Amino acid sequence: MTEINIAKKGILYVVATPIGNLEDISLRAIRILKEINLIAAEDTRRTKKLLNAYKISTPLISLHEHNEKGKSELIINKINSGLNVAYVSDAGTPCVSDPGHYLIDYAHNEKIPVIPIPGPSAVITALSASGFRADSFLFCGFLPVRKNKRREYLASIKNEEKTIVIYESPNRFIATLEDIYAVLGDREIAVARELTKVFEEIKRGKISEVISSKGKIKTKGEITIIIQGGKDEPETITEDEIRKKLLKLTKNKKLSMRDAVDAVAGQTSLSRKIVYDVAVNLRFGKKK
Repeated sequence: MTEINIAKKGILYVVATPIGNLEDISLRAIRILKEINLIAAEDTRRTKKLLNAYKISTPLISLHEHNEKGKSELIINKINSGLNVAYVSDAGTPCVSDPGHYLIDYAHNEKIPVIPIPGPSAVITALSASGFRADSFLFCGFLPVRKNKRREYLASIKNEEKTIVIYESPNRFIATLEDIYAVLGDREIAVARELTKVFEEIKRGKISEVISSKGKIKTKGEITIIIQGGKDEPETITEDEIRKKLLKLTKNKKLSMRDAVDAVAGQTSLSRKIVYDVAVNLRFGKKK
């Protein structure tokens, strides 16, 4: 008995597809995509390229973030009638910063069998090549677009000791790094770009080093950023050392005093209030 026949009603397969190199698809995924009745795809044009490469002629239907709720009912009805359907996102594992969770939740509520077909994922691929501990990590997906919201979110994970993984678009890459530097401090990071593709690039270093070399870094293609976890204990530092750090950042890095306070707090694990008090005294020429 094959996997396709284990239930009277249809089955929903959640199929991971390559994030770049088409050879990364599994033999099982190819078989399932050939045997099922219908493929729901985030982008039918991109999925068609994959299907053509493996001579898969299964019909396609679109299901993306803008039509997921409406199309999910249609697809669930087809599965309930006995059809077997697979869902694939543009690339990688569905629902990991991609659409699909509404459809899969709907399927569970309808008591439809949901079978995952594992495969590529940018999160795991980047982690495996980062050199950071990955026995436990925090995946944040894409950070908020607006700067203030992004910094608020980063502040909420400032004391996270696990390795942190985020996605970012090319046009916000440097701005996001600057916010990470300001809030979390000058941590070690790994930047993975165009994973498994022709122009794959993985670089590791301090955030300040990556920012300072921004003219040499290609910011095209999808980017995964892996950030070293925070320290478990605050750093011991004198007020005079805090003052020197603030002066250096406002002079050499040309940061505002507010951004310099955020940066020093992140670098030292001191509370922002402590650093801010030093900044106020520095601004008005006071010295305790």
